[in-house]
Amino acid sequence: MRVIAGIARGRRLKAPPGDTTRPVTDMIKEALFNVWGQRVQGAAFLDLFAGSGSMGIEALSRGAQTVIFVDNNARAVAVIKDNLQNCHISEGFEVYRNDVFRAIDILQNRGAKFDIIYVDPPFTNEVIFDKVIKILDEAQILEQNGIMVIRTYKKKTLPVSLSNLSQYRKNDYGESVLHYYRSNEEVRLNDGDIQNS
Repeated sequence: MRVIAGIARGRRLKAPPGDTTRPVTDMIKEALFNVWGQRVQGAAFLDLFAGSGSMGIEALSRGAQTVIFVDNNARAVAVIKDNLQNCHISEGFEVYRNDVFRAIDILQNRGAKFDIIYVDPPFTNEVIFDKVIKILDEAQILEQNGIMVIRTYKKKTLPVSLSNLSQYRKNDYGESVLHYYRSNEEVRLNDGDIQNS
C-alpha cells in the first residue's frame, strides 16, 4: 500500500495489525481520485472509519486543505499518525479516536462542512451501512456541490434517494462496490440516472 500521487508519492503506508481493517487497493484508490479530480485541491476531506489513513493521506498529498481522520480503533489511530509522520505531513489534518456517529454529531455541532466524504465501514457489520448513510444524510455536513463515497461489499444495496442526498454513480471492483452520493439538487441539475460500471 502506497501513496500514488502528489508530494508524498511513492511513500509506503502501514496497515493496522489484525483483520479489523480492509486496506483499500491502489486500483480502487486511483479510480476514486480520478473521479474526484481537481476538486481534491484545496478541499475539506473527511475520512470515516479511516483504518490506515490511506485515503486521507492521499488527499493531503494531492493538495487537500484539511483532512479529518476518524477511527474508533486505537491501533488504527496510531498507524494513521505513523503514516502521516513517515510521509512528512505535519499540518492540515486532525486525527480523532472516536465513535464515527459521535464524531459526525460533533462535526455537525461545529458547523463543519466537507467537499469530499469517504466512508469505509467494516464489512462484518451489516447494519452499520444503513445507519451511517442515514446519519450523514441528516447531518448535512456535505457541501452543496460535494461528493460522498461509501465502500460496501458486493451484495450490499444502499438507498438511491434520501432526504438530502441521492446516489448518482456505482462502481464494482471485485468484492467491493463504491456508491457515490451528491445533494439532491446537484443530482437533479445534472439530470442523470445512476452510472454503473
